[in-house]
Amino acid sequence: MQDLKDKGYIETDGRWLRVKPKAVRQNAATGKKSSKYRNKRVQDENGVRFDSMKELSRWNTLKLLERSGAISDLKRQVSFELNEGGSFPYKYVADFAYWAGDQFIVDDCKGFKTREYLKKRKLMLKIHGITILET
Repeated sequence: MQDLKDKGYIETDGRWLRVKPKAVRQNAATGKKSSKYRNKRVQDENGVRFDSMKELSRWNTLKLLERSGAISDLKRQVSFELNEGGSFPYKYVADFAYWAGDQFIVDDCKGFKTREYLKKRKLMLKIHGITILET
């Protein structure tokens, strides 16, 4: 019995169950817990923080487009309510939103599309009539 306990088993109701330790994502170099999707949070030269290098790169591209006049009214982290009048708040926060001529664009940098995101994307189209541009 002690041999089983040493190998990570526990006894419950006369049965032996193997208990697996929870896997911890760690960066080998720093020993810190790594991001679930392996993105690296960064900040630009002005100290503005971004969730990934991809998002920072997209921001720099959009800033250039805004300076050239191709787009206007560029905003970051724009929130949209998806459950108005409901008993609980349900929001979608877009990475970027801007105007390209007379068209309103909601832009989101995606490396991985989660189920939650796919659900919110459908609700954005149904409730607000907005198709999200995924970059």
